[in-house]
Amino acid sequence: MLDGKTIGFIGAGNMGGAIIRGLVQSGRVNKTDIIISDADKGRLREIAETYGVKAAESNIGLIEKSDIVIIGVKPYNVDGMLDEISAASRAGQIFVSIIAGAPVEKFSSKLHSASGIIRVMPNTPASVMAGASAIYSTGVNVSSEDMARAVAIFECIGKVVVIHNEALMDAVTGLSGSGPAYIFLAIEALADAGVQLGIARKEASLLAAQTVYGAAKMLIETGKSPGELKDMVTTPGGTTAAGLRMLEKRNFRSAIMDAVDAAARRSRELR
Repeated sequence: MLDGKTIGFIGAGNMGGAIIRGLVQSGRVNKTDIIISDADKGRLREIAETYGVKAAESNIGLIEKSDIVIIGVKPYNVDGMLDEISAASRAGQIFVSIIAGAPVEKFSSKLHSASGIIRVMPNTPASVMAGASAIYSTGVNVSSEDMARAVAIFECIGKVVVIHNEALMDAVTGLSGSGPAYIFLAIEALADAGVQLGIARKEASLLAAQTVYGAAKMLIETGKSPGELKDMVTTPGGTTAAGLRMLEKRNFRSAIMDAVDAAARRSRELR
């Protein structure tokens, strides 16, 4: 599916580097078909040498050689970067943005009118090949094959869902984009509770992290709903029931839902 396609990366930061690593390790694309550019020349050399991919001399040079271009620059650099590459973009070229809060229109208004734009919201667990990515496109100049290629790229770093309404990308940002931070906080709290009850910090942290990992793995692999799995753990009148009652008393569900809503609203404000 990706054979013969040259994939360019403008921006080889943490997320760009994770995607490059995933692509190379997956074997879905030859490393010689990946070309990268980055304002940080030290980072550029590091990624090129680590994964055996090509380093471009400039963004323009990268655009001229790439069939698919993944854009991962800092949000405040987007406009300048688009002004720089707009004249070099061409018909049939696919641009994939992984920039939070940047709508498709920002790219389509500056790039070639016959190029296609795909917007993706990945998250930080992509760095350990366990990311969650949401993909959106208006469909203009983007074929089903183009979308399948985008899905294939991001499947190299985790799970992928396709979103059909761009307005929902802010919700995705609040849910899976910011979500890892909520889970890290929950793991920290679980470990802190273990320490308070006498468990050593190292062991408490491992138990907390593995518990969250195992619970997520069960949910994905069994296909059961969270409620079904919760009930499997909860013996009537038992310890889990007592803990769940306290979480409900402290409005745990509402706190999580409010956090996602607040992050989604902030994402809309940052446009």
